[in-house]
Amino acid sequence: MQEQYHKWYTQYLSRDFEMLVFGHSGYPVILFPTSKGKYYENKDFGLVESAAHLLDSGKIKIYCPDGIDAMSWYNYIIHPADRVKTHMAYERVILNDVVEFAKFETGAKKVGVAGCSFGGYHAANLAFRHPDKVGYLFSMGGAFDIKQFIHGYYDDDCYFNNPADYLPNLNDAWYLEHINKMGIVLGTGEWDICLDENKRLSQILSAKGINHWLDVRPGTGHDWNWWREMFPEYLRKIG
Repeated sequence: MQEQYHKWYTQYLSRDFEMLVFGHSGYPVILFPTSKGKYYENKDFGLVESAAHLLDSGKIKIYCPDGIDAMSWYNYIIHPADRVKTHMAYERVILNDVVEFAKFETGAKKVGVAGCSFGGYHAANLAFRHPDKVGYLFSMGGAFDIKQFIHGYYDDDCYFNNPADYLPNLNDAWYLEHINKMGIVLGTGEWDICLDENKRLSQILSAKGINHWLDVRPGTGHDWNWWREMFPEYLRKIG
């Protein structure tokens, strides 16, 4: 399984940024870390290895960017408005540096996005905000509501980065058309601490007529051993 390490200075955060890339060719999948996780987390916990056969066969190529949650959502020493703005700067890194690089390397017109737990938020929010750039969304045990991080503060930036709020009010035909072209999987389990959030997001998508699969697995909770089972199964849905 081919592995590459990348490090560059990004203007969007005014700092160095790191990423691991796995595979030699195939459909690009941006795989986000969990809460406060780093670029090597998904490798260390075996999630990348669970898809080794798909990587080796050239079906997919996985991009694992760094996470900056400790600087944004979990940075409680700065104002909530600044937490959101820092996250938005991170999104610009992903869009302009990571997604464009992945598309250039693979020749793909769109990317897949994926993540476990809070990584599921990053994947879903990016997909719903920029559906013209995303072909597949795979969330495993995703948490999608950012109100817990802003402690009662709320502005337009908060609203437009909280899928649980902006999706119910989304009526723009362009967005809905592109979102409905996506392959969307919300993976969770009957014991998952984020089960209710996944059910809620599924209900929102259903109300909008957006095709998706809410995969609630019996006997399954919120941990890496179950996500390692989900991830390769979902990746095989890439056409």
